[in-house]
Amino acid sequence: MRMIVVGGGQAGRSLARLLLERRHEVCLIEKDQSRCRKLADELDAAVFPGDGSTVSVLEAAGARNADCVMAVTGVDQVNLVAAQLAGGHFGAKKVIARVNDPRNAGTFRALGIKDVVSSTELVVQLIEQEADSAHMHLIASLNEGKGEICSMTLPYNTAWEGAALKDVDFPSGTLVISLIRGNELTIPNGSTVLRAGDELVAVAEDRSRKVLHKVLGAVK
Repeated sequence: MRMIVVGGGQAGRSLARLLLERRHEVCLIEKDQSRCRKLADELDAAVFPGDGSTVSVLEAAGARNADCVMAVTGVDQVNLVAAQLAGGHFGAKKVIARVNDPRNAGTFRALGIKDVVSSTELVVQLIEQEADSAHMHLIASLNEGKGEICSMTLPYNTAWEGAALKDVDFPSGTLVISLIRGNELTIPNGSTVLRAGDELVAVAEDRSRKVLHKVLGAVK
């Protein structure tokens, strides 16, 4: 998919790198010229210098044909304007905006930005993930944090080596939606056999994520 990331700070750079690893086409917009040069050297992405909250820069970056525009600068006002332009003016298929101050989330939603991510919430989630897992990663937060799309790589000594997916005792409120083995992605079914190193992508209710990690992280 074609992704546009507005903001080349720590959040934008990390997000762009993750999207590139997942083989998406990424365009990164950053206002600071020197930072743009560094990003162009670090990432295999198109880097556009300029203000992502302006029509001309978003136009040049291809917002009209974007599958998703993510405004993740450190300034809420910039993220709000960029998201409104992406959705309202350019008709991007999906728009995600970061709020640095959680108190602004309600304002964003009231102004038509449906997918709002609070930096504070993300930091808490990431800390929780690091505390209980070196292998599970958050891909997206759903319904204001009530659900998640996450991925986990089965360890080399997984207890599920050679087991069929239907034999795994998954917790309620979870669903495995894809399996990545090597460079191949498949949509699994109950008879799919699991191997060490498989990356499973699942949708999980927030209350089920830790149990899901415990189940998939089981070792021999």
